[in-house]
Amino acid sequence: MGTIRHALLLAASVCGLCGSADAAWHEAKSKHFIIYADLKPAELKAYAERLERFDRAVRVLRGMEDVPLTDSQRLTVYALQSENAVARLGGMATAKGFYSASASGAMAFVPRKVSSTTASWYLETEMIFFHEYAHHLQLQFSSFAIPPWMVEGFAEFFATAKLEKDGNVLIGAPPQYRGYALFNETGLRLDQIVGATYEKLDDHQTDLLYGMGWLLTHYLTFEPSRKGQIKQYIDAIQKGTSPADAAKAAFGDLRQLDRELAKYKRGKFPAVRITGASLATGPIDVRQLGAGEAAIMDVHMRSRRGVNSKTAPPVAADARKAAAPYPSDPFVQTALAEAEFDSGNYAAADAAADRALAADPKYVRAMIYKGKAQMELAKKDPKPDWAKVRSWFIRANKLDTENAEPLMLYFRSFVEADERPTKNAIDALMYAATLAPQDDSLRLQAVYQMLREDRISEAKALFAPLAYLPHASEKFRDTSGKVMAAMAVGDGKAALAVLDSVMKSAEEETKKP
Repeated sequence: MGTIRHALLLAASVCGLCGSADAAWHEAKSKHFIIYADLKPAELKAYAERLERFDRAVRVLRGMEDVPLTDSQRLTVYALQSENAVARLGGMATAKGFYSASASGAMAFVPRKVSSTTASWYLETEMIFFHEYAHHLQLQFSSFAIPPWMVEGFAEFFATAKLEKDGNVLIGAPPQYRGYALFNETGLRLDQIVGATYEKLDDHQTDLLYGMGWLLTHYLTFEPSRKGQIKQYIDAIQKGTSPADAAKAAFGDLRQLDRELAKYKRGKFPAVRITGASLATGPIDVRQLGAGEAAIMDVHMRSRRGVNSKTAPPVAADARKAAAPYPSDPFVQTALAEAEFDSGNYAAADAAADRALAADPKYVRAMIYKGKAQMELAKKDPKPDWAKVRSWFIRANKLDTENAEPLMLYFRSFVEADERPTKNAIDALMYAATLAPQDDSLRLQAVYQMLREDRISEAKALFAPLAYLPHASEKFRDTSGKVMAAMAVGDGKAALAVLDSVMKSAEEETKKP
């Protein structure tokens, strides 16, 4: 797809939809989601309503803003036929679901059938989706450096939400699957948890961090005497205080807090019930996909999942076969353009984008792939017309001003042309990072540009959410710590030098098969 993706492997199936095998492909579009599944309309609408109720419950409880979204900003959910289908898509025997986010949009790939024979799949499988979606929301509204226990504690806190039949949502139930971590007396100490920054944890310690992260988040949320301490802790970190020192200042004697937690986890956990009256989902539109859209959906999902030099050619070959009967379908031809582009067939991608735009001159994704193909062709042209290349990203931006991808690509065109980015191009990059905060690589590009312009305080704020990524590589943890330390003392040049190595490493990761 030409953009760096941040993908998270889910440990279990995500939704467990149970539609009939002969259902046609449908699309459900709601305020925050676009869902594709070969399910009956009523089943798909019911699932979309559940996701919307959960989204609303998180926002109500945490006071999160709820601004209108365009299609490019909604989370797209692809419901595959089974867990095995998701695993095959992921190229792994044990992969049962994926969440990924980039400038081109955030996506989740989930099974519509689960292997479990129990009737209570909602209690067992939605937790995974809710955990990842909580991360999605957390990144969307956070510009803070947040330690790993809080990142995962926040997600676990909402993962166990119970969507009740009367429309209410209960939040605060304990994660039974973290029972061992909650009641194990050995492993990570509390001072290690609240002071954790760049340390690498093994699988056992990570499990403990998730469980204790939930417990500490739950206790600090519901215990009246601890009100405001989370904010105090986070505020101190943003001012440059180490997490360990911030914890001591905010929570006081950590040994006393540890004793309180030990007593708390052996009692009855409180919860909050958000009434259905405050969880209106808004309209949900369901439509059956056209014949062309349904025919190419498998190819489309494979492309959106992400390909490499080995997997791209067969996807492109399948895309040509599926697209041949539908030369005037903009969705189909854009899917073909994406597959051809990923395979390095830029002239073919350009031609497919042309066919899509001939059918619908305002089809934004076709404009994006037209521009991307033209940009690659321009790099080999002795007399490239970069203004023409950029015109496609400008047109796409005018039609969807809140779409991060054309803004990012407009900036990228200056880099590819080996030209100094204009102020407009730099502004476009910064706004793209604001629109797609879940895209780590886009955020890094924006931070890098800010440091080049000596905008250290802005760079520090934008880099902050990356500082303590729980699942980051050991190398990234080490270098991000150095970047934060350099920016804390106003040394932009040192931060820029370290960040340069991080970005090169990220680029190398995307090239791996």
